[in-house]
Amino acid sequence: DVQLVESGGGSVQAGGSLRLSCAASGTTYGRQCIGWFRQAPGKEREGVAGIYTIGSGSTYYADSAKGRFTISQDKAKNTVYLQMSSLKPEDTAIYYCAARSSGYGCYPKGHYTYWGQGTQVTVS
Repeated sequence: DVQLVESGGGSVQAGGSLRLSCAASGTTYGRQCIGWFRQAPGKEREGVAGIYTIGSGSTYYADSAKGRFTISQDKAKNTVYLQMSSLKPEDTAIYYCAARSSGYGCYPKGHYTYWGQGTQVTVS
């Protein structure tokens, strides 16, 4: 099993920045890919960014995140970050990190096996 704990959410004014953290534990195989997803009220969950946590550390971004969000990791801390800048009100959502093995790639789309509890981001 894999356990994921998000932190770092909060309220910020438009144009501001936040850094979300996802602390991961459990089997390495189950968290080869870690992705960030978000769900706004009344909307479907959407993928934001993903990272291959071993090897090359390749990163992947949804179009909505390109240029404003950066996913990164600290392997020593088993933590994945999502640095968000130039935030907009439409970025308001609950942000979740999720993990899966790398068999289906690390793009933030499709089935992810393990999920954190989410952290609220509000941009006004």
